[in-house]
Amino acid sequence: MRIEMSEQSSAAGRRGKQYPDAVTALADIVADGQTFAVGGFGLCGIPEALIAALRDSGVKDITAISNNAGVDGFGLGQLLETRQIRKMISSYVGENKEFERQYLGGELELEFNPQGTLAERLRAGGAGIPAFFTATGYGTIVAEGKETREFDGKHYVLETALVADVALVKAWKADKAGNLVFRKTARNFNPACAMAGKICVAEVEELVETGEIDPDQVHLPGIYVDRIVVNATPEKRIEQRTVRGVK
Repeated sequence: MRIEMSEQSSAAGRRGKQYPDAVTALADIVADGQTFAVGGFGLCGIPEALIAALRDSGVKDITAISNNAGVDGFGLGQLLETRQIRKMISSYVGENKEFERQYLGGELELEFNPQGTLAERLRAGGAGIPAFFTATGYGTIVAEGKETREFDGKHYVLETALVADVALVKAWKADKAGNLVFRKTARNFNPACAMAGKICVAEVEELVETGEIDPDQVHLPGIYVDRIVVNATPEKRIEQRTVRGVK
C-alpha cells in the first residue's frame, strides 16, 4: 500500500491536482470493499458528480461514512439502489425508503452515531487521534459493547476514530494547490471527511490559480486534498420544497 500510494502521489505531482472529470479522478483509486467518507448534510454540500462516478464505477461492498444516505434516487441513495453499499456509518437516515427497506430486510449494515459524535470521530481520524471519551450516549443503546469510564463523577463512552480509504467532498472554490473554500452551510461535514480520508477528491464549482484565494479565507488547506474536479453547474436539489400559494 505504501508503494502504491507513493506512485499515485508521484503521478499526481506530475499532472497537478486537477482532473478532467469525476470518472477519471476516481478510476485508479476506488475498489471493492473500501470505506468512503462522503461530505454533505442531507443534499446540501454533497459531491454530486463524484457520487455518480462512484456509482458508475461499479465498485461494491462499500462502507459509507456520511451524516445521512441522501434520498431515493439522489446522492448516496443512488448507491443504495444499485446495492453497492454494504454498510452505512451515519447519524440521520430518514428521507430514504430504499434505505429503510434494505435495513429492515437485513440487507444493509448500519452503525448509528449521534451527530456530534460522528463529526468528532471523523475529526479525530484526521488528527491521528485513535479514540476519545464522550458523555454523549452513555446509558443508551449507543454505549452497548463499548468501554465506559468515570471522570470527575461523570460517565463517558469510548468512541473510536474514523479513517476512510477515500474521501469525496464538495467545495465552492479551490485553487490549483487544493486549498478549499466552502459556501455557507454547505461546509457541514466536508472538512472533517476530507481530513479523515487517506486520499481526498474534491468537487468544486470554481477553480482559480494558486494564490488567488486570500490565505485568511481558506477553510481547508490543500495538504488534505489530492485531486480536484470541476462541476460548475451542480443540480443542488432540494430535499423538500415547500411553496406558498399566491393569494
